[in-house]
Amino acid sequence: MQKRSNPLDRFARDLPPGTLEWIGVRPERRGELRELERVVAITGYGLTGDHRTAKTPGSGRQVTVISSEFIAQIKHFTGLTELHPGLLRRNLVVSGINLNALRHQRFEIGSALFEANALCHPCSRMEQALGKGGVAAMLGHGGLCCKIIEGGEIALGDAIKVRPEGQNMDLFSSR
Repeated sequence: MQKRSNPLDRFARDLPPGTLEWIGVRPERRGELRELERVVAITGYGLTGDHRTAKTPGSGRQVTVISSEFIAQIKHFTGLTELHPGLLRRNLVVSGINLNALRHQRFEIGSALFEANALCHPCSRMEQALGKGGVAAMLGHGGLCCKIIEGGEIALGDAIKVRPEGQNMDLFSSR
Protein backbone atom coordinates (compact mmCIF):
# COMPACT_ATOMS: atom_id res chain seq x y z
CA MET A 1 0.00 0.00 0.00
CA GLN A 2 1.46 3.35 -1.03
CA LYS A 3 1.57 6.18 1.46
CA ARG A 4 -0.91 8.96 0.77
CA SER A 5 0.77 12.16 -0.38
CA ASN A 6 0.43 15.01 2.10
CA PRO A 7 1.23 18.56 0.95
CA LEU A 8 2.66 19.34 4.41
CA ASP A 9 5.32 16.58 4.15
CA ARG A 10 7.97 18.98 2.91
CA PHE A 11 7.51 21.21 5.98
CA ALA A 12 7.53 18.35 8.48
CA ARG A 13 11.00 17.37 7.27
CA ASP A 14 12.31 20.70 8.56
CA LEU A 15 10.98 20.26 12.10
CA PRO A 16 13.65 20.70 14.76
CA PRO A 17 14.22 17.53 16.79
CA GLY A 18 12.25 16.91 19.94
CA THR A 19 13.10 14.85 23.03
CA LEU A 20 11.65 11.68 24.56
CA GLU A 21 10.65 12.65 28.12
CA TRP A 22 8.66 9.68 29.49
CA ILE A 23 8.01 6.00 28.70
CA GLY A 24 5.15 3.88 30.06
CA VAL A 25 3.87 0.37 29.33
CA ARG A 26 0.85 -1.53 30.58
CA PRO A 27 1.46 -5.26 31.12
CA GLU A 28 -2.28 -5.90 30.96
CA ARG A 29 -5.31 -4.21 29.46
CA ARG A 30 -6.68 -1.54 31.81
CA GLY A 31 -3.67 -2.14 34.06
CA GLU A 32 -1.49 0.48 35.67
CA LEU A 33 1.27 1.97 33.54
CA ARG A 34 4.84 1.09 34.50
CA GLU A 35 7.36 3.89 34.01
CA LEU A 36 10.58 2.90 32.26
CA GLU A 37 13.87 4.58 31.41
CA ARG A 38 14.32 2.52 28.25
CA VAL A 39 12.37 -0.04 26.25
CA VAL A 40 12.61 -2.06 23.06
CA ALA A 41 10.19 -1.24 20.24
CA ILE A 42 9.19 -4.43 18.38
CA THR A 43 8.56 -4.07 14.65
CA GLY A 44 4.85 -4.40 13.87
CA TYR A 45 3.78 -5.04 17.49
CA GLY A 46 4.53 -2.46 20.19
CA LEU A 47 6.79 -1.88 23.17
CA THR A 48 8.29 -4.75 25.18
CA GLY A 49 6.18 -5.35 28.27
CA ASP A 50 3.08 -3.63 26.89
CA HIS A 51 -0.12 -5.63 26.51
CA ARG A 52 -0.45 -4.48 22.89
CA THR A 53 2.53 -6.61 21.85
CA ALA A 54 0.33 -9.69 22.26
CA LYS A 55 -2.31 -8.35 19.85
CA THR A 56 -2.58 -8.77 16.10
CA PRO A 57 0.53 -7.48 14.33
CA GLY A 58 0.13 -4.49 12.06
CA SER A 59 -2.28 -2.53 14.24
CA GLY A 60 -2.23 1.23 13.73
CA ARG A 61 -2.17 1.73 17.50
CA GLN A 62 0.98 -0.12 18.52
CA VAL A 63 2.34 2.89 20.40
CA THR A 64 0.61 6.06 21.57
CA VAL A 65 2.47 9.37 21.83
CA ILE A 66 1.55 12.65 23.48
CA SER A 67 3.59 15.82 23.96
CA SER A 68 4.36 17.65 27.18
CA GLU A 69 2.96 20.72 25.40
CA PHE A 70 -0.39 18.91 24.96
CA ILE A 71 -0.28 17.88 28.61
CA ALA A 72 0.13 21.55 29.55
CA GLN A 73 -2.98 22.36 27.49
CA ILE A 74 -4.95 19.56 29.17
CA LYS A 75 -3.90 20.90 32.58
CA HIS A 76 -5.02 24.37 31.54
CA PHE A 77 -8.45 23.17 30.35
CA THR A 78 -9.06 20.95 33.40
CA GLY A 79 -7.68 23.39 35.96
CA LEU A 80 -5.29 20.73 37.25
CA THR A 81 -1.95 21.93 38.59
CA GLU A 82 -0.29 18.50 38.35
CA LEU A 83 -0.91 15.77 35.77
CA HIS A 84 1.08 12.55 35.76
CA PRO A 85 1.49 11.17 32.20
CA GLY A 86 0.34 7.72 33.36
CA LEU A 87 -3.19 9.06 33.90
CA LEU A 88 -3.45 9.80 30.16
CA ARG A 89 -2.63 6.18 29.27
CA ARG A 90 -0.18 7.03 26.50
CA ASN A 91 3.11 5.17 26.00
CA LEU A 92 5.47 8.02 25.19
CA VAL A 93 5.70 11.68 26.13
CA VAL A 94 7.81 13.90 23.89
CA SER A 95 8.66 17.59 24.02
CA GLY A 96 9.98 20.31 21.76
CA ILE A 97 8.38 19.10 18.53
CA ASN A 98 4.99 19.93 17.02
CA LEU A 99 3.32 16.56 17.48
CA ASN A 100 0.49 17.24 15.04
CA ALA A 101 3.07 17.95 12.31
CA LEU A 102 4.30 14.33 12.75
CA ARG A 103 0.97 12.88 11.62
CA HIS A 104 1.49 10.69 8.54
CA GLN A 105 5.27 11.04 8.98
CA ARG A 106 8.01 8.60 9.81
CA PHE A 107 10.26 9.57 12.68
CA GLU A 108 13.05 7.97 14.64
CA ILE A 109 13.51 7.73 18.37
CA GLY A 110 16.70 6.01 19.43
CA SER A 111 17.30 3.13 17.02
CA ALA A 112 13.59 2.62 16.23
CA LEU A 113 11.50 4.01 13.39
CA PHE A 114 7.85 4.92 13.92
CA GLU A 115 5.07 6.04 11.60
CA ALA A 116 2.33 8.25 13.00
CA ASN A 117 -1.08 7.64 11.49
CA ALA A 118 -4.24 8.50 13.41
CA LEU A 119 -5.00 11.03 16.10
CA CYS A 120 -5.30 9.39 19.51
CA HIS A 121 -8.72 10.46 20.69
CA PRO A 122 -9.55 10.40 24.41
CA CYS A 123 -11.73 7.63 25.75
CA SER A 124 -14.51 8.01 28.31
CA ARG A 125 -12.09 6.82 31.03
CA MET A 126 -10.55 10.30 30.92
CA GLU A 127 -13.62 11.65 32.75
CA GLN A 128 -12.68 9.43 35.69
CA ALA A 129 -8.95 10.11 35.46
CA LEU A 130 -9.14 13.89 34.96
CA GLY A 131 -12.55 14.75 36.38
CA LYS A 132 -15.62 16.21 34.74
CA GLY A 133 -14.65 17.74 31.40
CA GLY A 134 -11.58 15.52 31.01
CA VAL A 135 -12.58 14.20 27.58
CA ALA A 136 -13.35 17.71 26.31
CA ALA A 137 -10.01 18.97 27.66
CA MET A 138 -8.17 16.33 25.63
CA LEU A 139 -9.96 16.92 22.32
CA GLY A 140 -7.29 17.90 19.82
CA HIS A 141 -4.60 17.24 22.43
CA GLY A 142 -4.74 13.46 22.78
CA GLY A 143 -1.62 12.75 20.74
CA LEU A 144 -0.97 10.24 17.97
CA CYS A 145 -1.25 6.52 17.33
CA CYS A 146 1.84 5.04 15.73
CA LYS A 147 3.17 1.89 14.09
CA ILE A 148 6.67 0.57 14.61
CA ILE A 149 8.29 0.28 11.18
CA GLU A 150 11.78 -0.71 12.42
CA GLY A 151 12.34 -2.01 15.92
CA GLY A 152 15.08 -0.89 18.25
CA GLU A 153 15.84 0.48 21.69
CA ILE A 154 14.51 3.84 22.82
CA ALA A 155 15.50 5.66 26.01
CA LEU A 156 14.67 8.81 27.92
CA GLY A 157 16.48 11.78 26.42
CA ASP A 158 16.58 10.32 22.89
CA ALA A 159 15.95 12.78 20.07
CA ILE A 160 12.82 12.56 17.92
CA LYS A 161 13.67 13.31 14.28
CA VAL A 162 11.53 13.17 11.16
CA ARG A 163 12.95 10.71 8.65
CA PRO A 164 11.76 11.09 5.08
CA GLU A 165 10.44 7.83 3.65
CA GLY A 166 13.09 5.86 1.78
CA GLN A 167 15.99 7.39 3.73
CA ASN A 168 17.93 4.97 5.94
CA MET A 169 19.02 5.84 9.47
CA ASP A 170 22.75 6.01 8.65
CA LEU A 171 22.22 8.66 5.98
CA PHE A 172 19.72 10.53 8.14
CA SER A 173 21.91 10.51 11.25
CA SER A 174 24.80 12.17 9.42
CA ARG A 175 22.59 15.11 8.42
